[in-house]
Amino acid sequence: MIEDNLKPELVTEQTIKIINNWLAEHKITQDEVQKAMLFSHVKAMVERAKTLEKIPEVDPTLFAEISEESLELARKTVKLFDNLPMEEAYLLAVHYEVAKAN
Repeated sequence: MIEDNLKPELVTEQTIKIINNWLAEHKITQDEVQKAMLFSHVKAMVERAKTLEKIPEVDPTLFAEISEESLELARKTVKLFDNLPMEEAYLLAVHYEVAKAN
């Protein structure tokens, strides 16, 4: 788990480093635009973890075409935080799935 008492910028950087390691392990690469979009999403996710802001309810059936690999990476990412709902994983998995197409 990532420490809760750190500044959001540091938590975002830590999270991105962890994600980049996982992506490398899975041989998934991102272009610069994808990196920027993922960073923006992770930054917002970190803020939601701090403020306990909820995202709107997500219909899992909308993500039926997302691979299990991308979903699992996203679930692992969300589990880095104690207080994020698993719905975050569906939105995050889209970033991983797009990068897999590279």
